Amino acid sequence: MAAASLRGVLRRRRTQALLFLGILGPGLITSVADNDAGGIFTWASAGSKYGYDLVWLLVVVTVALMVVQEFNARLGVVTGKGLADLIRERFGVRITVFAMALLLVANAATVVAEFAGIALAGEAFNVPRFVTVPLAALVVWFLVLRGSYAVVEKVFLAFALVYLTYVVSGIIVHPPWMEVARHTLQPHIHLNSDYLLLAVAIVGTTITPWMQFYLQASVVDKGLREDKLQYERIDVFVGSLFTDFIDFFIVVATAATIFAVHGFTNITDAKDAAQALVPVAGQFAKGLFVLGLAGASMLAAAILPLSTAYAVTEAFGWERGVGFSVREAPAFFIIFTGVIVVGALTILFPGVPLTAVTLLSQDVNGLILPAILVFMFILINDRRLMGKYVNGRFANSVGGLTIGGVILLTVLLLLSTLPGFPWVRL
Repeated sequence: MAAASLRGVLRRRRTQALLFLGILGPGLITSVADNDAGGIFTWASAGSKYGYDLVWLLVVVTVALMVVQEFNARLGVVTGKGLADLIRERFGVRITVFAMALLLVANAATVVAEFAGIALAGEAFNVPRFVTVPLAALVVWFLVLRGSYAVVEKVFLAFALVYLTYVVSGIIVHPPWMEVARHTLQPHIHLNSDYLLLAVAIVGTTITPWMQFYLQASVVDKGLREDKLQYERIDVFVGSLFTDFIDFFIVVATAATIFAVHGFTNITDAKDAAQALVPVAGQFAKGLFVLGLAGASMLAAAILPLSTAYAVTEAFGWERGVGFSVREAPAFFIIFTGVIVVGALTILFPGVPLTAVTLLSQDVNGLILPAILVFMFILINDRRLMGKYVNGRFANSVGGLTIGGVILLTVLLLLSTLPGFPWVRL
């Protein structure tokens, strides 16, 4: 009897594990793709400027990311609709058109930044951008144009494995792990404008507008419904933990090399961070760091145009999804292709400053993030829409604090760009 009972438990566990593996994808891909060229540069800057002093913030932003992404996934699973769809139904066409125009600009700027990351990765090994950028654009375009959702998702998950290069980089530089642990558990805050602005940038690069549209659209495209909600929650939590696990090792790798040798160091881009690893950890560490940058930029260069195509076509009720043909969903593929072309061509113009493009994309995203989070918070609290899955008091308390904190930090980031902002003189 006991043996039969044990076999039953093991059978159920195996079934649950297989179900989860079948559902795994939207949450993991969305969170991991957020570690794009701008994200890698931001975390590498944290390590090169302040050593391990910003590692504690990883814990905070991980919780914030998990909360926001859970709201987003729950909206998609329960309603069976994308975020742009719900915004149009709840807030009207005018607000939706305005939001989509802002999102289109923000996503286009971010796609340019992704191709900048691809160009930087190539130039780290003396391969010109006129080779790497067109090739990357063709690969991304062909993958989505010719693949079903299942195929595209598997390729994206394979791309996510490239991020493990940062784990290897962080380990082979032999950081002082006890010191790292102490900084993780005990905040080290510097009261100066550079530290505070970098902390704001970290939050801004971890939670972005495009993530909310892509995650919800991919949940719907995959056909996940209420009976799979718990599994999708796990997918979201795993994705959030994995992406910030990678960020942790980016900070460790740069702190144990650049900061440990030179102290406070300004790096101009992720390529500089890779090059700075060479004197301490050798060419192998540089190669791993650049490979991670290339893979991260490729993944995000595919996800961002998809996110844009999903959001705009949802907003206007057009056919959408990678499972459709070009003839069945022309607007979806025209938008997807157009964003890729604009991103790639911009980087190929002579004299385009790659680092400035990356930083500009973060600022543009910051302009629309507060509005998107407020829309989500209103929708997740609509009982007519969510039924029994509406937010409870605890979820509202945690979510309200998270969203309020993100909005406050985003506003501070934008204000800090104005001449004479008070804390610049700290």
